[in-house]
Amino acid sequence: MLADNKESEFTKVDSMLLNGWQAQLELGFERSNDKTVLAHRRHQGPLTVQRPFYPEGDVCHLYLLHPPGGIVAGDSLTIAITAAENSAALVTTPAAGKFYRSAGALARQSVALTVAAGATLEWLPQETIIYEGARVVSKLRVELEVSAGFIGWEVLALGRPAANEGFAAGEVSMSWQIFRAGELFYREHLKLDAHAFTARWGLNGHSACGTMFVCPATLVQLEAVQQLIGDTAGRGVTLIDDMLICRALDMRADRLRHFFQQVWATLRPDILQRNACVPRIWAT
Repeated sequence: MLADNKESEFTKVDSMLLNGWQAQLELGFERSNDKTVLAHRRHQGPLTVQRPFYPEGDVCHLYLLHPPGGIVAGDSLTIAITAAENSAALVTTPAAGKFYRSAGALARQSVALTVAAGATLEWLPQETIIYEGARVVSKLRVELEVSAGFIGWEVLALGRPAANEGFAAGEVSMSWQIFRAGELFYREHLKLDAHAFTARWGLNGHSACGTMFVCPATLVQLEAVQQLIGDTAGRGVTLIDDMLICRALDMRADRLRHFFQQVWATLRPDILQRNACVPRIWAT
C-alpha cells in the first residue's frame, strides 16, 4: 500500500462526481539514524511515489508518479512536502509532466514545500509540457527556516515544436512565493498566453522557459554561474540577499534542462556540501 493505514487528513471526495481528478499527495522526510527516511506518506487520487532510492547513502531520492500521464481540464493536483530538521531529500519525476488542451475549464497544480532548520530539499521535476490550447494555473509555495538549504526549478515547454505546434491559444498562470523564517521574501506572478509567447517583451517565440532558485548563495556562486553562462544568449542570473535566481529561454526544453542541470552540479557542493549525484531516472 502506498498510503499508510491511518485515516487520511485529506477530505474524501468522489472524483466521479467532479469534473476531473482531484489528486493529493503529502510527504514528510525525517532524519533517522544515519539517513533520511520517508516517514510520512498519504495520497488520494492518481498521485503517488516510487520506493525511495539511496545512491548517496544518506540522501533520500524520491520519484513522484502521476499514473494518468497528463493533466486535463478540471484536474487538480496538490502536493505538500515537508523536510524535518537535518533531513536531506531530492524529489524529481520520471518523465515530463503534461497539460493537455482545454475547451475552457482550468487545470490546476499546487505545490507547497517546507524545509526546516538544518534540512535540505531539492525540488527538481523534469520539464512540464503545456499543449497548445491548455489553460493552466500553477502555484509554488516554499517555506524555508533559518539555515535551511533549497535548490528548485520549474521548466516549461510551450507547445510541441517537433510536431509543428506553437502556442497560438491557451493560457498559463504561474505564481511563486518564498518565505524565509515565516516572512514573505520573494513573490512573482507570470502569465503566458499567445501574445506573450510571440512578443519581444515576452518569450519572443522561445518554446521553453525556466526559473531556478538556490539558497543560501553568495557572490561566489553568482560568479560561478555567470562564468558558466558566459556570453550565451537567453541565460541570466541574479542574487537577492542569499537567494540566487537563474532564468533561461531556449527553443528546446532539453537544452534548457541541461543548462539547469549544469548549474545544479556546479552549485550543489557549495550549497548542500554534496557533490552532484544525478538521479538515474534522468538518463532513461
